[in-house]
Amino acid sequence: MKAEKMKLFSTHKLGNIELKNRIVMAPMTRARANGNIPNDMMATYYAKRADAGLIITEGTAPSPNGLGYARIPGIYSQSQINGWKKITKTVHNNGGKIFMQIMHTGRVSHPLNMEEGARILAPSAIALSGEMYTDQEGLKPYPTPEAMSIEEIKQAQAEFVEAARNAIEAGFDGVEIHAANGYLANQFLNPASNQRNDIYGGSAENRNRFVIELAEQVANAIGADKTGVRLSPYGVFNDMEIYEGIDEAFISLARELDKLKLVYLHLVDLSAQGAPEVPQSIKDSIRSAFKGNVIINGGLNKDTAEATLNEEKGELVAFGVPFISNPDLVYKIENDLELNAPDPDTFFTPGIEGYLDYPTLN
Repeated sequence: MKAEKMKLFSTHKLGNIELKNRIVMAPMTRARANGNIPNDMMATYYAKRADAGLIITEGTAPSPNGLGYARIPGIYSQSQINGWKKITKTVHNNGGKIFMQIMHTGRVSHPLNMEEGARILAPSAIALSGEMYTDQEGLKPYPTPEAMSIEEIKQAQAEFVEAARNAIEAGFDGVEIHAANGYLANQFLNPASNQRNDIYGGSAENRNRFVIELAEQVANAIGADKTGVRLSPYGVFNDMEIYEGIDEAFISLARELDKLKLVYLHLVDLSAQGAPEVPQSIKDSIRSAFKGNVIINGGLNKDTAEATLNEEKGELVAFGVPFISNPDLVYKIENDLELNAPDPDTFFTPGIEGYLDYPTLN
C-alpha cells in the first residue's frame, strides 16, 4: 500500500494538538544529561527525530529522590527547566510535538546516582535483586528502600504535579506519567513491591490508588488534555510479577483513568524483548475500559503497526529502539528503506557515540 493511503501516515488530533502522523517515538533512557541537566547534545538528538508524530522523552526525575540512574535528566530546578526549553524549542522549530515522561524510579536507585541528601523511597522496604550501574564505582547492589509514610506518598505526588507544571513552563505539549516497568508508580500497583496494609496496599483497589490520585492531580494542574499514563500489564522488568487478579486490576485501573478524561493511555508490551506475552484479551479489555486515545508499543514494524491502527487496537503506535539508530525512522518506514542496526553498548554511555553519529538518508 502507498504511504499516502496508510493510516500510519495520517494526521491525528491528540487533545488540543494535531499530530502529522500516528508514529510515536517511545520514551527511552539515554543517560546523556551530565549533572542531570538537559543539554545541547540532547536538543540535537530530539530535533533529529521531530518527524515523529509525537516524541515522548526519556524518563525525567520529578525530584532528587526520583533520580535512579546515572546521568538522567530532572525537571525540578530552574537550570533543568532552562535546558528543556532549548529542546522543546528546537523540536517545535522542526515541526514536532513533544511530551515529557515523568519518572520517579523509587527503589530502582543507588545513592551514588543521586544528589546528596536524596532518599530511596518505595511503597515497602523490599530491595530489588541484582545490581545497578554507577559512574563512580561500577555495579553496586540495590539498597533496601525506605517504606514511604502517608506524608511521603503525598509529597511524592506533589513532586509529580510540580514537575508537570515545570514541563509546561519548559514548553512541552504535555506529560506522560510513567506507571510502567517497575518504577515508583508501578511499584504501588504490584504486590511484589507493595506489601502495605493501609489505604495504598492490600487490595487491587488500594494498590491502584496511588496512580489514580497521581493522574487526577496532574490533570487538575495542567489539564487532562495534556496528561497521559504509561502502563505495562504483564511486565516483569525490575522484579515486577504476574499476580492473581492482574487482569481485573488493570481493567479497573483503566476504567478509573478513563473517568479523568486523560489524553491517552500508553500500553507497553515487552514480550518482544523476552518478557511474558501480554494476552490480546487484556489489551482489548483495557481498550474497552479506557475510551480515550491508546498508544500501542512493543515489537511493531510497518505492517503490524498499520494493522494495529486498522483493527482499531489503538489510535497511535510507538517505536522505541529503531528510533535510536534511525533519526529518520519515519522517512525510512514510509519508503521501505533498510534500517541502521543499533549498538546496545552505547545506549547509556556518555558522549555523542551511539547518540548523534547514526547516518541519515533524508
